[in-house]
Amino acid sequence: MAVTDFPHKAFSESEGESERSLRDRLVPSMPRSALWGWIGPLIVAVFGAVVRFVDLGRPRGVVFDETYYMKDGYSLLTWGVERVTVKDADKLVLAGRTGEIWKQCAADKIGECASYVVHPPLGKWMIAVGEWLFGLNPLGWRAAAAFVGALSILIIARVARRMTRSTLLGCFAGLMLALDGLHFVLSRTALLDIFLMFWVLAGFACLVVDRDKARSRLVDWYETSALSDRGPYLGVRPWRLAAGLCLGAACAVKWSGVFFLIGFAIMSMVWDAGARKAVGLRRPYSGALEKDVPSALMAMALVPAITYVISWTGWFLNATGYGRNWAEATSQGPVHFVINSIGSWIGYHFQVLGFHNQLDSTHPYQSEPWSWPLLLRPVAFFYEGRQNACGVKDCSEAVLGVGTPVIWYGALAALIAMVAWYVSTRDWRAGAVLLAYLLGWLPWFYWAIADNRTMFLFYAAPMVPFMVLALTLAAGLIIGPSTASPSRRMIGAAVTGAFALLALINFGWLYPVLSGEVIPYAEWNARMLFKSRWI
Repeated sequence: MAVTDFPHKAFSESEGESERSLRDRLVPSMPRSALWGWIGPLIVAVFGAVVRFVDLGRPRGVVFDETYYMKDGYSLLTWGVERVTVKDADKLVLAGRTGEIWKQCAADKIGECASYVVHPPLGKWMIAVGEWLFGLNPLGWRAAAAFVGALSILIIARVARRMTRSTLLGCFAGLMLALDGLHFVLSRTALLDIFLMFWVLAGFACLVVDRDKARSRLVDWYETSALSDRGPYLGVRPWRLAAGLCLGAACAVKWSGVFFLIGFAIMSMVWDAGARKAVGLRRPYSGALEKDVPSALMAMALVPAITYVISWTGWFLNATGYGRNWAEATSQGPVHFVINSIGSWIGYHFQVLGFHNQLDSTHPYQSEPWSWPLLLRPVAFFYEGRQNACGVKDCSEAVLGVGTPVIWYGALAALIAMVAWYVSTRDWRAGAVLLAYLLGWLPWFYWAIADNRTMFLFYAAPMVPFMVLALTLAAGLIIGPSTASPSRRMIGAAVTGAFALLALINFGWLYPVLSGEVIPYAEWNARMLFKSRWI
């Protein structure tokens, strides 16, 4: 599990190109032990799963916006569309009286049952899977979030291993994600942002694998064929198709996934052109345009669009979907049904777009995007004062949506280092991490400035994996290449290990206020880092 050599720029003949084959430069070999490449990340993922699933039903109550999504998920499971619930439905759910939460509508007023929802259905369908398995209770509506949270730890460990060619650094990335407070809280809460983060990370991981596979095919062609101006068509690329599916799923959870879809599609095509240039093709860019772009458009435009539309299947097939116009759609045959249904669906989307553009109501825990990396305004997902429930008179049960400060501030320094590294070396890994981070952050500045939109720290959830990847790349630089002196690598490994230990201690210190433990009020108060901003 040796730490990889970090090449700082493409080799030229004068820098020793003759000493390394084209394959070694375009597709560096993976670590020797494929078995440990799975065992290590799986161990870290199991650790993350355990801490997320333990006491997942705590708090025994509805946390923040769970009040919307847990009911929407169960409604999708029951009816295929979201339906309005009766007043005080949360209390009925927690009392186990789930049969009483739906409004009863007369047949001629069936439209009154439809709930106006402002996010696509996929995230709520994923929540519904947990409710199908465990019932409409806190464990049931949080189970899917905990599962994808744990799975994302495995994915980031594997993708970091591929990016660094180091199993050790892959496990480091997985551990950092497992120990992040915001990721942990969202993994234990039935909100949509953990699902958005998951699909974005999965799409990115698929593109990194596709990059390696495409370059390997290009080298195969180079070694067995006569050199041409543009190079070959690289055939079907299943990993890029998978990336399109994942990023379409991200859009089907929240519309903000579209920024990642567009940015990653451009990134993938730039990688293709760079690969063709690296093998020495005379016209690499026109070659990429002719040979790669058509398949890229299918994978990164058509596949996501189909995925998104399929996520609305319940709405298309159900008469009680909001804005469905079922009677009119079914009145004049199948062609009219399709046309009318699509028209109603598009009209619904314009309504939702208007809602988001006008979402400017104030909230005590709202924050501006510039403050997110500094953790200046976390979100109190849940707080309940208790009397004599923890060995003292005043007790607190709280869930605070906040990142682990050691990881977030360390990542901020690492991202700054990535900027310097990319400017000086054009290393693709630094560029990819920076791009992904900015795709999750910069669009929110537009809404903050143009629309004064209400926003929260947990909107930064899709940025978290790329903060972790920045930390991982920085750790690789600190440890040094395999050619560095043993003392240098030992010191670098010690520094990286010390950082991981600090992150573990910081996470452990915050754990009671991340997981809803009942603790003395004084202990809760002691964990508020910036009391004027965190309370």
